[in-house]
Amino acid sequence: MSQDPELREPDLPRTAKVRQKALRTGWTTGTCASAAAKAAATALDVGEMQDTVEVGLPGGQRVRFEVDECTLIPGQEAEAVVVKDAGDDPDVTHGARLTATVRWRGEPGIELDGGVGVGVVTKPGLGLELGGPAINPVPRAMITQAVGEAIDLSKNGITVIISVPDGERMARKTTNARLGIIGGISILGTTGIVRPFSTASWRASVEQAISVLAAQGEDTVVLCTGGRTEKGAMKLFPHLPEVCFVEVGDFTGAALRRAVQHQLGHVVFAGMAGKLTKLAAGVLMTHYTRSKVDLALLEDITRAVGGPPDLAEQIGNANTARHAAELWDQAGLLPEAGRELCARAARVLSRFSAEIAGQENQPPQIHVIMVDFTGQRKIAEAPA
Repeated sequence: MSQDPELREPDLPRTAKVRQKALRTGWTTGTCASAAAKAAATALDVGEMQDTVEVGLPGGQRVRFEVDECTLIPGQEAEAVVVKDAGDDPDVTHGARLTATVRWRGEPGIELDGGVGVGVVTKPGLGLELGGPAINPVPRAMITQAVGEAIDLSKNGITVIISVPDGERMARKTTNARLGIIGGISILGTTGIVRPFSTASWRASVEQAISVLAAQGEDTVVLCTGGRTEKGAMKLFPHLPEVCFVEVGDFTGAALRRAVQHQLGHVVFAGMAGKLTKLAAGVLMTHYTRSKVDLALLEDITRAVGGPPDLAEQIGNANTARHAAELWDQAGLLPEAGRELCARAARVLSRFSAEIAGQENQPPQIHVIMVDFTGQRKIAEAPA
């Protein structure tokens, strides 16, 4: 078997293509915040509480929302609530009550701030002002546009405070704290629409996490395939700050691109047998719908480390990479075979990084670690 497999990074399919029933899209926190802000601004301007509100998305689409709650102190303050519907996306902010409180201000234009449940930015690398609310640029523009449809911002001034009751609790299920966003969720969105399973969002969060650690002067990123692996990796590298550990999921290729872009010096990949087998076969996007475990590669590794022919044949017919690893373990070959698997995966990651870096940039040094299926115990690594 070739030691230098073709490098492949297949795209994820649209979820609707891999499911019999198309999944329902939803709306981002940014879209819902803009709708709440317009409803509140309209109520304050016309002196009447609002039941529905229409806003524009960045792509030009217009969407109408129900206003779940609207209160008004005529001439002083108005507040409106739009409840986030994330569609069929398993989003921790599904059902969040995006709340906008608006008041007149003396100077023309809009002043935007975050209230309870909206995070505060405390670390660089996010493209947002330190100490300010975690309201990303596109949602800021959407809120400004929506409020500008309700009142003339060239002549009138308005303060808009976006809050999310229970946002602090929701944020505990996100990576916000690690990114330096404290006290609540982020107001997010680039298109205004939530795509099912947020695969694009996960990829973006991986890239953002690497940008954040680079902005803090860190030179090493530890890419982990999941939560258990990440906990184990933190024990292996106790000297590294938490920001250096990134749960990469299936987006190894995207992570390496960002690491090269920021000229990081070291990339560590920690994973179990299945993901490492896919990487060793040259597959940089390892989602199960786009790649399968190459058992022939594991059979070849068995022969390469001196395994007997009958074991190699068993490995080639194994049910899964985990099954193959168990067979190696039973034969006393797990350390040697694990090292060879790590070495092959490291060669692929090094080649991929070098191709991205080209002649102008220095690719990072690559280190690959194989962990057991608890994610807590190191089995092998390369380079050793």
